[in-house]
Amino acid sequence: MIISERIFQRLNELGISQKEFADRTGITPSTISDWKHKKTNPAADKLMVICRALQMTPNELLSGTSDPEDKWDVDYMLVDDKSEDFILLQQYHSLDAAGRARLLGYLHALCQNEE
Repeated sequence: MIISERIFQRLNELGISQKEFADRTGITPSTISDWKHKKTNPAADKLMVICRALQMTPNELLSGTSDPEDKWDVDYMLVDDKSEDFILLQQYHSLDAAGRARLLGYLHALCQNEE
């Protein structure tokens, strides 16, 4: 299944019309129609807005994998700049090397307590 097919499958699952999807994403209805009828995929710069509108991860959209165990099986992550994850990363990178090491130590200890 190609990406555009996953988009239309998810639209059906969520009960979202192409018009509503266009309104949510700012993508023109004609572009969305082209994906469906010409079997083309969206441009890379549209993927994150599509994922937000469809409430799915980039991994789910790109690969069709929705297994929660596969969610973190990547060597990179995209983070929304309005998320708590982004704020955490900003604050982490504002620390000096000693502060980063201490924070990672705290995180390691917290994770061990959860097990």
